Amino acid sequence: MNLTKARLAGIVVGTAILLAPGADRAVASEESVDQTTKAALSLDAHPKQGAARFTTYCVQCHGRDAQGDPARTIPSLAGQRFSYLVRQLANFSGAQRDSATMHKVVSQKALQSPQAWVDIASYLNNVPAPAEVQTGDGAHAALGRGIFHEQCASCHREDARGDDDGFVPSLRHQHFPYLVTQLHKLSEGHRHNVDENLVRFFRSFETGDINAVADYLSRLKGPGRDRKSMRNDGVVVD
Repeated sequence: MNLTKARLAGIVVGTAILLAPGADRAVASEESVDQTTKAALSLDAHPKQGAARFTTYCVQCHGRDAQGDPARTIPSLAGQRFSYLVRQLANFSGAQRDSATMHKVVSQKALQSPQAWVDIASYLNNVPAPAEVQTGDGAHAALGRGIFHEQCASCHREDARGDDDGFVPSLRHQHFPYLVTQLHKLSEGHRHNVDENLVRFFRSFETGDINAVADYLSRLKGPGRDRKSMRNDGVVVD
């Protein structure tokens, strides 16, 4: 191990201890989560190990093929962007994102290591996105398209594939109920390190606007690939 990697390993281990259940995870700062995320992204990814961990600890909720469960508002993770997945695992571990279920999952010893997050994320990034997801009724999808392209496409890209800069997720191949729930949670401040201006922006949305955007997004198809996998940014809209 060279000096640079040794220093990064030290950051990973030290910050992981801070975020571990033995510490008070509720007080993990945004800065510590940022440091852990940055250090984690410097690690080599091992998707086969990630697949094993996913099967052991995640499949009971997210499903064998990581396609989620709309009835329980559990997201599809198949084909999601690598960097975003790593960031969200760091957020859950540091309690920067609310979810009692996920906090319990990531508190398990095998999932406390940032190496585990990287491995799982690299596996999920390469799982084929689901062919079908649950959509809305389509009544206001056109309105949702207009809102998305006017208000959201500058960050999520015009085809909602996301972007590594700022850990912006792909919103394609995602279940309508989950999108609706998360848009409401964003407006309610359940993601603690989200920019306050973005939170205020979502608070300006009416319920009908949220449903319309979620319906439109649930109809978008195309993988959210990035640097850890083959790129394919094609998109198909139902």
